[in-house]
Amino acid sequence: MITDVEAATPALCRLQLGSELRQLRLAAGLKGAQVVKKLIWSPSKLTRLETGENSSVETPDVMALCEIYGADPETRARLQGYAGVTKTKKDWWLTPEYRPVIGPGFKAFLDLEATATALQNYESEFVPGLLQTEAYVRVIHQRAHQGRSTEDIDRLVTVRTTRQAVLSRQGSPLKFTAIINEAVLHRQVGDPPVMRDQLRHIIDVAESRPNVNVQVVPFRAGAHPGMNGSFFVIQFPERLALKPMVYLENLADAWVKRGDSDVERYGDAFSDLRALAPGPQESLSMIKEAIKEH
Repeated sequence: MITDVEAATPALCRLQLGSELRQLRLAAGLKGAQVVKKLIWSPSKLTRLETGENSSVETPDVMALCEIYGADPETRARLQGYAGVTKTKKDWWLTPEYRPVIGPGFKAFLDLEATATALQNYESEFVPGLLQTEAYVRVIHQRAHQGRSTEDIDRLVTVRTTRQAVLSRQGSPLKFTAIINEAVLHRQVGDPPVMRDQLRHIIDVAESRPNVNVQVVPFRAGAHPGMNGSFFVIQFPERLALKPMVYLENLADAWVKRGDSDVERYGDAFSDLRALAPGPQESLSMIKEAIKEH
């Protein structure tokens, strides 16, 4: 439960609202199909409400659900407050400046990242986004998005760097554990100064922020559980009653997976990678040695 609704972010309100609506439905002994039939809704509408995927939530929709579920007056008022925040405030990634360059899958991830307590990220090809310098990420976007305007590239770079505020947010900085394939340290992205600055930045963040932990999977580890590609495991505050989720992306798409079996598979893979990789101090020493090569 959010104690100060008006001060909460829209993303947090969307997720809290969805979680509480789902709990109310289950407590009422109703299946989603029964609810949408009563309200003459599409099944996807209820699903989007319960998973917090809508950018804003209509108060009449929330009140209709509360009526069906028999919610008490206090709960109705609280949920109405959550919906009100989603209508009157916007998360920065939903503003007109950035919305054109953020796809639906990545938007869903930003919602989750902004409210998460912990994020586990394995990266096989580049430095994790939360640890990238502006110069490094600019080179990546220029290569990955050839043909896009300079303005769009600027927006993409700003999105990536603005995300990093979760590592220093007041009161509850994100606990970030990054595991990086050793190849990332040696792949030249931009000119040598860009790479040296990038690698030094990883060290600076890891050494200055107790909530950030970085490990490197060395070449000598051989085959490992991350060879199918990069992934994120996202964990949330207990009050949200949300299970961990997994985020995946590739050149064509990005998506969030919520299934228990998927989350367990990726969670186990991350644990195995942590066991294979040297500890943080030895990993940072590997990064320091890699700086000398650039």
